[in-house]
Amino acid sequence: MDQHEDRLRVARLIRDVCIAAAKQGYENAAMSGLCEEGALEAALSAIHMVDLEATLREAEKSAP
Repeated sequence: MDQHEDRLRVARLIRDVCIAAAKQGYENAAMSGLCEEGALEAALSAIHMVDLEATLREAEKSAP
C-alpha cells in the first residue's frame, strides 16, 4: 500500500469515527429531550471528544 492510500485509509477511519460519535451524541441528546439545536450542539461536542490518539492506534493495528 502506498503512502497516499494509507493516509486516505486513516482519514476515512477518522471520518467514520467522527460520524459515529456525532450520531450517538445527537441520539442521546434527543432521547434526553433536548431541542434540535441542543442535540446538534451535543453532536458537535461528541466530535470534539473523539480520542484521536486511540483512533490512530486503531488505524495502525488495522493496517495491512
